[in-house]
Amino acid sequence: MDDQRQDHAQENIPRRQIDDYDIPEEWKQEEEQEETETPEETQEEGYEVVQEEAEEGDTVLTCPECGAQRFEEDSAKGELICIECGTVIDEDRIDESAEWRAFNAEEKEKKARAGQPLTYTKHDMGMSTEIGKGSGELYKVSGNKRAQYYRLRKWHKRLTKSKDRNLGFALSELNSMISNLNLPESVHEETARLYEKAVDQGLVRGRSMESIISALIYIVARKQGTPRTLDEISDASGIEKREIGRAYRYVARELGLRILPAKPQDYVPRFAGKLQLSGEVQARARNILKEARERDLLSGRGPTGLAAAALYIAAVLEGEKRTQREVADVVGVTEVTIRNRYKELAEKLGLEDELEEKSN
Repeated sequence: MDDQRQDHAQENIPRRQIDDYDIPEEWKQEEEQEETETPEETQEEGYEVVQEEAEEGDTVLTCPECGAQRFEEDSAKGELICIECGTVIDEDRIDESAEWRAFNAEEKEKKARAGQPLTYTKHDMGMSTEIGKGSGELYKVSGNKRAQYYRLRKWHKRLTKSKDRNLGFALSELNSMISNLNLPESVHEETARLYEKAVDQGLVRGRSMESIISALIYIVARKQGTPRTLDEISDASGIEKREIGRAYRYVARELGLRILPAKPQDYVPRFAGKLQLSGEVQARARNILKEARERDLLSGRGPTGLAAAALYIAAVLEGEKRTQREVADVVGVTEVTIRNRYKELAEKLGLEDELEEKSN
């Protein structure tokens, strides 16, 4: 009963007496402490605002006009501008960025001045140095330095590992073959990488270095859409086609390389270039091969013979006729092969009447 009377009495207390109620001293101390402390995180409209303070020793740049600390740099004019009020804080700033442009990682690596880019086409990845090249370098130094120079070269060769010597000879041979076959740099780089991998796995031991390189070129060129025939690779390397074929099967099996058959379309641009045929002939030959593939006429037939026959047909249709002998000499197949593929394509694609009309 007494508790109920006290509660009822508190409800009837005048408003002015509640306002004059004394707050406990410990509550006041906690409230003052919270007001003096700087909040680290505050929630506002669903966003988290984090207030960061400069660490000791850091210099914070402040706008002298509005006190803001947000700026925008105009690299073209060399100015530092306050975002809040537009005041130019600094001018004639030195542009420390590179004066060249790069649009991808490869260009950036090539244009950087911190050394030449790494490449598998050199036995040392392009990292080490070499003391002179050839005997002519010996006579560019003074006489009293010549003996020291000679000793340095001799010890440099002695300290070179056998793997580096092997790679040095092999990659120079590879460079010559890539140049003779007119293959792109991407084929050169990938072939060099695979050859080093073959050396590390001991695949070159007991086999001809040239045959392994020829097999790898045959694999990589076909894989990257720039195939070369075995005859072309054999002429460039001086190795028989049979030996290249054996090395190709061995390397592909040991390195786990899965190579799809070459497409006749991949041979068209190069053969057309050698025959000096126009772009219209190339496009027509591609269309012929595309239609032949849709009708399943390419299975079981050599890609070079099909490419030769398609170019021969396209050249006749476009008024740039070449003889079967000329095409056979460029492609490296016999006239009989071209004639057989020509008859098959013309008959199955319904081009006989048009070819007869163009030939007359």
